[in-house]
Amino acid sequence: MIRSLWTAATGMKAQQLNIDTISNNLANVNTTSYKGQRVEFKDLFYETLKRTNLKDDKGRPVNLEVGHGVMPTATTRDFKMGSLIETQNPLDLAIDGEGFFAVLTPNGQIKYTRDGSFKLSINEDEGKLTTSEGYSVLNEDDEEIVIDNNLSDITIDELGYITAKDEQGQTVDLGRLKFVKFMNPEGLISEGQNLYSATSASGEEISVDAEEMDSRIVQGYLETSNVQVVEEMVKMITAQRAYEINSKSIQTSDEMLQMANNLRR
Repeated sequence: MIRSLWTAATGMKAQQLNIDTISNNLANVNTTSYKGQRVEFKDLFYETLKRTNLKDDKGRPVNLEVGHGVMPTATTRDFKMGSLIETQNPLDLAIDGEGFFAVLTPNGQIKYTRDGSFKLSINEDEGKLTTSEGYSVLNEDDEEIVIDNNLSDITIDELGYITAKDEQGQTVDLGRLKFVKFMNPEGLISEGQNLYSATSASGEEISVDAEEMDSRIVQGYLETSNVQVVEEMVKMITAQRAYEINSKSIQTSDEMLQMANNLRR
């Protein structure tokens, strides 16, 4: 019975983490390009009370084992695409397919995002293409994308090439957005602010040339979160029931211990 107390406690801890993850998914249901997470569980080690023994065909054909509960082992992120919504803002970009934009943070590190709600940060006679936090969006040469104030009608095509019109109506080439992929995107670290960092598990960034693009960039659209509210609600109810039944196990074990103690009275 003492074992059952600790075993049920592992179940309650695991379901608490499950609820934490589901709550984070639901909290980000309206976050641009947010990718839902789920918790993976594994059973803990087993105590073998009696082993199989088929020696001389006289032993036990099966083990007698007791498990010690459950443990969460990973949170995996689902990079399935969200829906695209039209904003008619020329600086809003959605990725139709796999891949990430690259941005430069103030500490000089390159981070990756699928959130294409970019802004124009004006400074004197020129502006920079940035994220909402002011991080510079990079071009394929790892440089900031600078746009003179006398340019207008910014256009970004499906391959990421940026053009604008000058005062004479001539088309000005402003380079191409940096577009990357990863061998294992599930290995990226979530940094918050819709940003990801590369790790040894994700592999190094793989720059995608225009000729190799199998995704497309859609101007005037944003990608919504891929969280399905109904699915998350069902997961929440299931987790709640699992948490409840584990607490019942603890309560039942405690009552059984109490009965055993009362036998001496």
